[in-house]
Amino acid sequence: MADLEMSKERISCDAPTLVDPQDIPEPAIDRAKDAVEGGVEGWLTVLGAFLLLFCSFGQLNAFGTFQAYYADHQLKHMSPSAISWIGSLQLWIFFFSGGFIGRLFDEYGPRVLMLPGTLLLVLSIMITSVSSSYYEFLFIQGFLFGLGVGLVFYPSLAAVSTHFSRYRGTALGIAIAGSGAGGLVYPIMFQRLFSEVGFGWAVRISGFFCFALCAVALAFVTRRKPEQKQPRPWFDLKLLKDTRFMLVVGSSFFISFGLFVPNFYIVEYATARGVSSTMAFYVLAIMNGASIFGRLAPPFLSDALGRFNLIVPCAFFSGLLALALWTTARGLPAIIVFSVLYGFVSGGFNALIIPCVVQISGAHEIGTRVGMLYTLISFSSMGGGPAAGALLHTMGGSFTGVAALIGASMIFGSFLLLWARLSIKPKIWARV
Repeated sequence: MADLEMSKERISCDAPTLVDPQDIPEPAIDRAKDAVEGGVEGWLTVLGAFLLLFCSFGQLNAFGTFQAYYADHQLKHMSPSAISWIGSLQLWIFFFSGGFIGRLFDEYGPRVLMLPGTLLLVLSIMITSVSSSYYEFLFIQGFLFGLGVGLVFYPSLAAVSTHFSRYRGTALGIAIAGSGAGGLVYPIMFQRLFSEVGFGWAVRISGFFCFALCAVALAFVTRRKPEQKQPRPWFDLKLLKDTRFMLVVGSSFFISFGLFVPNFYIVEYATARGVSSTMAFYVLAIMNGASIFGRLAPPFLSDALGRFNLIVPCAFFSGLLALALWTTARGLPAIIVFSVLYGFVSGGFNALIIPCVVQISGAHEIGTRVGMLYTLISFSSMGGGPAAGALLHTMGGSFTGVAALIGASMIFGSFLLLWARLSIKPKIWARV
């Protein structure tokens, strides 16, 4: 009997303690529910997001084509800095809208946002084709197109995140590669169509193409719903107290200031170095093509090596290449080498920033946090292009000041990103 009582006591002591699910960290809850890693719906969502980013962010990445074309045609009376405001406004609206769109995604899912986003995207492209004045381009191609990109970009990538846990970096990398693929195709397509059918029909053809891809994608993108949570305020100031998240935001602020400047100005830089205007468009396509591999390889490796462990060197080498290699690239071969290397590492940063935010976020707040990140960095993204244009004007067309400014900004941001990584886990060789 004594032995029996002791056994009962031992069983009682060894019995598992019931844990309140609220005490479990959100990523742990997410992994526990994730019985299927992706599945058919998950991979169809990846495909849909790829198509949406191809025709939205892919066109945004190809703005350097318009920058060069406007400087020689419709807006040849204006400075490069003034023209670059069109592309910078695209970026700012796209980034700034993230906070609102992300919060709406958490409440209502992706399709209620992607449908009006598709309509706005196609409408802005069609109206751009008949625009002629600077302010028309600024509002239609800058404001409306940027908002349309935001309405399809954030919901599609946030939806991908809900279907994956272990292979989230790989899935998001494949989806984000769509923007690099679009950035490869659109400069070549526009360069040929501008000369063969004229500006208006070239842009309209891209609009029809965009509508077809978005229609297919709308049928594919779905969200795996998280478990119900208590209602949260639209602007949750508690997120600003999360040190890791704010370090990621701060680092991204400095990195994004310079990250897109080479995409805006590489065509102009190449022509200034004696490269033919036709070949200069291909240089931009090469840079965007290299970014496809940057959006695939680092995210794939990050699932094994750690997402923060990969994004820090991507950010650092983006700044170092701009600082050390851009303005020393004189001939076409050297410019192509710079374009390939820069496209790869900058593409890696673009592909890894969302997985990094998701890694330190709860499943029910992915859209909100990703959107807040982009909203907060929207101002630095908007300022990079015009600042580069103003420096070009001040320095008589020399790109040295531009390279120094954006390179230093991105390197500083990479050190803040390293700080964020060390705040998660101080061990250098840990998988983070």
